[in-house]
Amino acid sequence: MRAPPRLYALATAAALALAGTALAPTATATAVSATAVAASAPPGTATAVTDPAATGTAATGTAATGTAATDPAATDLAATAPAATAPAVTGPAATAPAGAPSQRPAPAAAPPRLRASGNRLVDEKGATRRLLGVNRSGGEFMCVQGRGIFDGPVDDASVQAIADWKAGAVRIPLNEECWLGLSHVNPAYAGANYIAAVTSFVARLEAHGITPVIELHWTHGTYTGGDSHCPGTEYATCQKPMPDAQYTPAFWTSVAQTFKNDQAVVFDLFNEPFPDRATSDLTAAWRCWRDGGSCPGIDFQVAGMQTLLNAVRATGARNLVLIPGVAYSNDLRQWLTYKPNDPAGNLAAAWHSYNFNSCSSESCFDQQLAPVIAQVPLVAGEIGENTCSHGYIDRVMAWLDAKGASYLGWTWNTWDCSSGPSLISDYNGTPTNFGVGLRDHLKGMH
Repeated sequence: MRAPPRLYALATAAALALAGTALAPTATATAVSATAVAASAPPGTATAVTDPAATGTAATGTAATGTAATDPAATDLAATAPAATAPAVTGPAATAPAGAPSQRPAPAAAPPRLRASGNRLVDEKGATRRLLGVNRSGGEFMCVQGRGIFDGPVDDASVQAIADWKAGAVRIPLNEECWLGLSHVNPAYAGANYIAAVTSFVARLEAHGITPVIELHWTHGTYTGGDSHCPGTEYATCQKPMPDAQYTPAFWTSVAQTFKNDQAVVFDLFNEPFPDRATSDLTAAWRCWRDGGSCPGIDFQVAGMQTLLNAVRATGARNLVLIPGVAYSNDLRQWLTYKPNDPAGNLAAAWHSYNFNSCSSESCFDQQLAPVIAQVPLVAGEIGENTCSHGYIDRVMAWLDAKGASYLGWTWNTWDCSSGPSLISDYNGTPTNFGVGLRDHLKGMH
């Protein structure tokens, strides 16, 4: 989702205040191993590095998240974070019976180690699985704005509230500058502290049987072309058209090294590419998407999807990898033509869908998505609408259900049901008028 102008302004102001700061990783940035992270933040404990003042905030949280606006006409929409859904087959922890408020839920089964098999996702036993759940925005913007790591609580109680919706997957948007510990980011929210907070959250989700989807949302690089959201800064304070060659491969190398021994974790390479807004040449845009390098209309050197996939696989990680299309992940028409080569054979296509996107009708889904779904698994990493209702996502979910595809709602944050769009009004899981559609649908599948 694309953040509203007023919120990008907040993020840009924070970045401009750091304009004189050198860009260099801190000493602890990329050297943190999975062992060190585990030692510094035991699974199941609340992270001490998050900003207490940020916990539970609603109005400030939207400041820097999504990229939902995939059409020029949607640029003023406040939808800032992508929706996510959980796997229907991976059941969350069982909840305590009514009238027993002090009982803890029974331990959940571990989330599956997913892999692509034809056009399906399957687990280690070969059973078909789907990723159905929600997005949990915050990790992409709070840190770079100097306000914390997550927007709102990510403790055990908050994860249980997600599980109570029968969500089996949570997509976690991240910021590459914070993960790598670049020197302009407050070290309390960067490098080892940021990585520890993320890995603790991942462990907490897995303890509830929920599949974590690690996704790169905001990246480095000055961009002044079409649909530029923060032209005045090079910092990772908004959605860029493509990942940058300077830092993104290092980000994915580090993330893959951290999680390569945990194949329950899914990798989503980049939130919402839009190289097609930088140039009118769609062939050039798709080549940029796959191959990177010097791309028409983009000011920085680009890391293409093949480069990022190579970075992941070079670590030995065989985790499932999601690769989005162009037009803010809403256009997959050339995805099969330019599909990156994966030696592990473990890829799925990622797609985002909002009611204001170009492709937002069943006839378009039939034309553009069905050919992709016929060959590879598809995960709709964000679904949502700006109506404070759920009529559009009801249609999207019905179409994807019929195809056996996956989807995740945007977003599990307490912002506004039209300008988030937010699924909840509090972190106990009380749904908004928008969120009730996803909640009831997920619960109805169990």
